[in-house]
Order: sequence, then C-alpha cells, then structure tokens
Amino acid sequence: GVHNIPEGFCVALPIFYATNSRMKGFLYALVSGLSEPLGALLGYAVIKGSGQDLSQLVYGILFGIVGGMMIMIVIMELLPTAYKYDPEDRVTSRSAALGMAVMASSLCLFAA
Repeated sequence: GVHNIPEGFCVALPIFYATNSRMKGFLYALVSGLSEPLGALLGYAVIKGSGQDLSQLVYGILFGIVGGMMIMIVIMELLPTAYKYDPEDRVTSRSAALGMAVMASSLCLFAA
C-alpha cells in the first residue's frame, strides 16, 4: 500500500547516511520490503495447512494485537524521534496529520 513508500525511505536513508552507499540503502530497503509478502505467504500457508480457517474472533484478536503494536511503535519511538530532530515542531505535527489524511483518503477512495 501507500505506507510502503515512506517505509522504504525510513529503511534506506539511515543506511545511506551511515555508509554513503546508495546500493546498500537500496538493498536493505529491498530486503525489508520483501520480508512482508514472504511473511504473508508463510501465514497463509500456516492457516491453510491447518485444514481449517481461523474464526472471526481469532482474526479480531490478531488484528487488534498487531494494530496495538504498530500504534505503540509510533507513540514510543517514531514521534519522539521526529520531535528530537524538529524541537520547534515546524513540520512534525503537520506531517503526521498529513500522513493520517493520506491514509484516511486512500481508505475512502479505494474501499471496495
């Protein structure tokens, strides 16, 4: 989805600045990006290999746990780091709001 673009930048840029190698930044971002579909295929294989589909309750629990983990990473790690580099909050809050608006818009526009 749309979130993969900034995710790729978040992986590639620190590697590039640490090593001054565009190729290393690209390769690390590529490997990071490939892990998601591979994990999805592994999860699909586990679910289908068990011979039965998971119940709606289990899906709800799993999505809730994963969503909570993602929110905690944002609250505990990403936003504090952003404010560390933007102590006067010139762009961080507006960028966070813009990101939320882009995701909300994409959910509305691409809802099936």
